[in-house]
Amino acid sequence: MIEWIDDAFRLEETKYGIWHSFDKEGKGLITALHEDDCVRATRFYLKGLQEGFDDAIVSYEGKVFGKL
Repeated sequence: MIEWIDDAFRLEETKYGIWHSFDKEGKGLITALHEDDCVRATRFYLKGLQEGFDDAIVSYEGKVFGKL
C-alpha cells in the first residue's frame, strides 16, 4: 500500500538509505539523506510550484580583477 503525504506525494527509501519523493504521476521530486528532510523539502518545493517562487534579488558578476 502506498502512503500519500498531504495527498500530494509519496516517499521511497532505496537500499542505500536515500529517500526520494514522487508526485502522483510518478515524477521524481526531491532526494534527501533523511526522511524528515525529504518531506520538508518536498513540501517547500510543491508550495513554490503552486504559489510561485520569490524572485532572487541577488546578482552576480563574472569579473576577475588582478593578474592570474
